[in-house]
This record gives sequence, structure tokens and C-alpha cells, in this order.
Amino acid sequence: MKGHVIISHGLESSPDATKATALSQAAEALGWTHERPDYRSWDNDFSRSRLGDVQGRILRLHEIASRVQGPLVLAGSSMGAFISARVSLQVPVVGLFLMAPPTQLEGYDFKLEAAHVPTHVVHGWDDELIPATEVARWAAARRDHTIFVNDSHRLVDHVAFCGEEFARLLQKLA
Repeated sequence: MKGHVIISHGLESSPDATKATALSQAAEALGWTHERPDYRSWDNDFSRSRLGDVQGRILRLHEIASRVQGPLVLAGSSMGAFISARVSLQVPVVGLFLMAPPTQLEGYDFKLEAAHVPTHVVHGWDDELIPATEVARWAAARRDHTIFVNDSHRLVDHVAFCGEEFARLLQKLA
């Protein structure tokens, strides 16, 4: 085993989403174990905000990640990217893979922050929710490997590409 990957899906998505599936297939092909937690019960808790229970998501990922022995990579899309980045500050990780990461969340004081580990970011130039310029500014300050693609927030035209890019990160970390 080379390490373990936890792949976190976005809001209004599921562990079986196409990008999460592509990433898990890439990890498995390279000999990494992987899991895809289901956050839908937190996403449907609108008592806190229209974004669901973000803190509950963070606590759940932290709980899962804390149990991992050995090299850990956190990956996620949108809200899944945001919580992966936040949890990377609390548990040891060797890498991050962030797709369409929000640089801040409406109604929350905290902004996107992440451990200073090898990080790959994939973001759509035409993201209708998170401006590419905000992500570029965030990633540039950290000197993260960042790729902008001609796509929208869901990166539907770049699912296979995201899997390939994730494989490149895992190969570097192995």
C-alpha cells in the first residue's frame, strides 16, 4: 500500500459522483486505498445555512482522517475541496487535490486555508459560483500547482482529466 486517499464530494452531490469515482479509480490503479464518505445528511441540514452543516462535514472528515495510519491524501470537489483543505490543517497529510475550491463560504467567517503540502488545484475558467481569479490569487500565494480548464463549476467536461491529474499527484507522492 502506498497510502490512503479520502475523497469528499461536493454539496448536492454524493460519494458516487463522477469526479469522486474517477479519483477513486485513479488511486486504486496506483495501489492507494481510498474511501468516499457520504456527507448528504449534513448537506441537508439547512437549519444552519443554505450550505448545510459545514462544521458537521468538517468534523466528520476529521474523525475519519484521524484514524488513518500512514500517508494520507485528501481530495474533494467544491465543498468537499473546502473541507479537505480545512482538515489538512488538523491532521497530517502528504498531499491535497482540490477541484473547484471555494475561497470563502457565504455566511461563514473562515476562508479557504490548507496545509502547506503538495497541492494540485483544477478549476474552471467559467465557474459560475467561484470566480477563477479568486482561486488563482489563493493558489498563487501558495505556489500550488493549478490548472484552469474551459469548463463550469461541475467540471463535467474534465472528469477524466481530473482523474489523470490526480494520478499525477499520487505518482509524485509515492
